[in-house]
Amino acid sequence: MPLRDPTCRRLGGFYFFYFAYLGAYAPFFTLYLLWVGRSAVEIGLLMALPAVARIVAPHLWGWLADVSGRKTPLLRATAAAGVACFLGVFAGSGFHWLFAVLLFASFFLSASLPLVEATTLAHLGGDTGRYGTVRVWGSIGYIVAVVAIGYALDWTSVDFLPWLILATLAGMLFYCWRIPEARTAGHATDALPIWSILARPAVVAMIAACALMAVAHGPYYTFYSIHLIELGYTKAMTGWLWALGVICEIVVFLWLPRLYAAYTLRAVLIASFALAVVRFLLIAWGAQYLALLLFAQALHAASFGSFHAAAIGIVHRLFQGRHLARGQAIYGSFTFGVGGTFGALASGYSWQYLGAGPTFSLASGAALAGMLLLQWQLKSREI
Repeated sequence: MPLRDPTCRRLGGFYFFYFAYLGAYAPFFTLYLLWVGRSAVEIGLLMALPAVARIVAPHLWGWLADVSGRKTPLLRATAAAGVACFLGVFAGSGFHWLFAVLLFASFFLSASLPLVEATTLAHLGGDTGRYGTVRVWGSIGYIVAVVAIGYALDWTSVDFLPWLILATLAGMLFYCWRIPEARTAGHATDALPIWSILARPAVVAMIAACALMAVAHGPYYTFYSIHLIELGYTKAMTGWLWALGVICEIVVFLWLPRLYAAYTLRAVLIASFALAVVRFLLIAWGAQYLALLLFAQALHAASFGSFHAAAIGIVHRLFQGRHLARGQAIYGSFTFGVGGTFGALASGYSWQYLGAGPTFSLASGAALAGMLLLQWQLKSREI
């Protein structure tokens, strides 16, 4: 999968290390928190902090990027600040200390992905079908991280995990300094306030449905690894199961140009929600059977891969010109911020008081609600 364009190679490098960071953090940091003595409710609260930061912070970063017209200096400054804050993890493991450290680190790191997504789309121009060939390197980075760290944690203590996370953040920070600025083309909506776009029913439905998909993933990103280990899977097998989902996601990203040619973005998005409903029910009640679990992980191609690709494509059509960075920030804020926060917090309480099966069943219900909302309000002619 060569990237002949130097800019695309640099963007691919950023995606590789950014998603390697997520691959180190999301599946395994819950194990670290459990190891240092945090309860299920505390784990839910701490793992919700990146999503909490995405509620507010991306609006600030997106506004600053659009007002200044320059995204890369802001990207570099916020990434450096986020990595500096993460170093606080090495200074203590008390709940209140970790709460402060992770909140501030997340506040700054939440700027990175929306700014790079906007920069990538600006570099690609109208050829959004090529987005998958750049973004696929994020999926590869995620796979490398979850597999390597899964094995590493079987060989060594879980307290080594923060050092592995720091290594991925260092790689991401390096590429932040290598991404060139992109020129954003003007658009007819430039003269309109962004609220006039946000007030459209299709935009409201799109953002609300995507937030529900993030709610559905709350138990997955917070308790999936714990769920598997409690069922008897090893940490290495857990890493491979995470990797399988992302491998299937890669196939979708490489298939994007054909997918876009054959189906509308609306159809792809609704199908993604429908398959997510099936996936979380399988995890809820069939995870003890490896064959069902493998199939459920393969459905990650839909519940994240085609979902994210279609959602990014729709957001790019809804927010253009001078609203590009803020559009991505709003999408990330309400989807992964509001939705992710609620999903992580609710999963902590649901896990503690209801157990695994009901928790993942509620996740399936959230995906179903999102699918019905899209069918009701999002029309292809509007995007």
